[in-house]
Amino acid sequence: MKAAVLCSAAGALLLTTVAAAPAPGTPGSPGTPGTAELRGTAVAVARARAAGIDFGPCAAADLPDPPAGVRCGTVTVPLDYARPDGPRIRLTVSRAPATQKDPRNSKRKVPRQGALVYNPGGPGASGMYFPLIGALPQWRRIAAAYDLIGYAPRGVGRSAPLSCADPEHFVTAPTASPVHPSQAYKRERITRAKAYARGCVQRSGTAIRFYNSLNNARDLDVLRAALGESRLTFMGASYGTYFGALYAAMFPSHVRRMVLDSAVNPDPERIWYRSNLDQSAAFEERWADFRDWIARHDDVYRLGATSAAVQRSYDTARERLAGKAAGGRVGPGQLQNTFLTAGYYDDYWPSRAQALSAYLHGDPGPLVRLAAPSQETAAEAENGSAVYTAVECNDAPWPEDFAVWDRDNTRLARVAPFETWDNAWMNLPCAYWPVSRQQPLDVRTGPGELAPVLILAAERDAAAPYQGALEMSRRLAGSVLVTERDAGTHGVAGGPNHCVNGYWEAYLLEGRVPARHASCAPRPEPVAVASGGPAGKGTRRDALRREGDRR
Repeated sequence: MKAAVLCSAAGALLLTTVAAAPAPGTPGSPGTPGTAELRGTAVAVARARAAGIDFGPCAAADLPDPPAGVRCGTVTVPLDYARPDGPRIRLTVSRAPATQKDPRNSKRKVPRQGALVYNPGGPGASGMYFPLIGALPQWRRIAAAYDLIGYAPRGVGRSAPLSCADPEHFVTAPTASPVHPSQAYKRERITRAKAYARGCVQRSGTAIRFYNSLNNARDLDVLRAALGESRLTFMGASYGTYFGALYAAMFPSHVRRMVLDSAVNPDPERIWYRSNLDQSAAFEERWADFRDWIARHDDVYRLGATSAAVQRSYDTARERLAGKAAGGRVGPGQLQNTFLTAGYYDDYWPSRAQALSAYLHGDPGPLVRLAAPSQETAAEAENGSAVYTAVECNDAPWPEDFAVWDRDNTRLARVAPFETWDNAWMNLPCAYWPVSRQQPLDVRTGPGELAPVLILAAERDAAAPYQGALEMSRRLAGSVLVTERDAGTHGVAGGPNHCVNGYWEAYLLEGRVPARHASCAPRPEPVAVASGGPAGKGTRRDALRREGDRR
């Protein structure tokens, strides 16, 4: 699963077929819910409630130059919840107090409703910037009622950070991105995947096995207690919806309100190998949506008047870059990474189309500016990559025979070539993971066990395919799904869709949910402009990948 951009739809703040797996809940797996972990969580919660969080000025490494009122602190959690008196780690936390100012009536004071905790996804994304979101118009009513709470999950940033490779050597570019890799290329990637997996343990130690989704959910309960909240109000995006659902299943009576935005599929059989295959298939459809849009605006971009013609233009660029990298740094791998972001956010369609057009018509500058990796962000990207790998590899069994990966991805790449093999290489270290893995929790709640949960999804989301939202709604009894029809932007709350925002605000501010699943018309398509529009580089997960082939 990939990281989400916090409120990317608002165009603002960047904050992500195999043999059946063994049955969930096999005893002895690290992180499997059990009596010891439950007791350890209770101990950690009691300590956190007593200690609270001493908020003060934010360190530059956590949140540089925060606005007035935004403060930072830490909360202590056990490394291993089965041993709460053993090693402990600190998670960094940020907070903006509720303004209690009604943005529609400056004379009206808004009652404070407590803390709203946010996670932007990943695994490996930090939510430390979340308190800044209250300055955006779409968030001001939420910011009036809630303290906005961001945090860096275990392993991220200064929260007991993980590392799997030397950041100085993490960035390599230009790189290849073969749609149908040769046997020699596959052998090379296997070697690199094995080395990367070994590097995770060499640089972070065997304690890396405790960096998993179940512990992320337990950490969330400790954070709730440290904030002085009797029940949790939580909003998770992308991967954040998965451990939010774990939290709901593990601590249903602790949930006050929960928004799951761009929900992933919590079915244990899809965590995480099959989920990534689903994702690659969905990206092919979204790539086709983007090509169709470019073709409709051939008068602007001159890349072809049909989807097939646009594909030929893209293939031409990839072949040229394989022969000579643009700016010495942008090869086929960087091209693919940059266009992958358009599969996440259609706000990025104009900038990507314009960059491709300019490159094919003799000006590589826009493409280089978008796609060239930066050494300045290498350390952050390497850390995020390490957390992504550790969590996904620890969470569940993966095929350990490359022949399975080769079979499944070769078949899929015949019909979905755009993202399939790059996604496989991203996750291949999990085939050679050197520490024990856990079994995924079977996420389910019964009628009346859990407060109503609001699930938001775009029907053509590629990073979190829509089937996952349907499965999530089936498993969380009493949940309600709001669908943005015929749309594919990853992360829909707080964006330009007033219908979606109406449901979202009514839920967080008043606790109201629709009587049944609801839907909203799609947001407007991007406007085709030659200047390219927003030029953001995409999600945290994409930021990791665009740094180059680090494995």
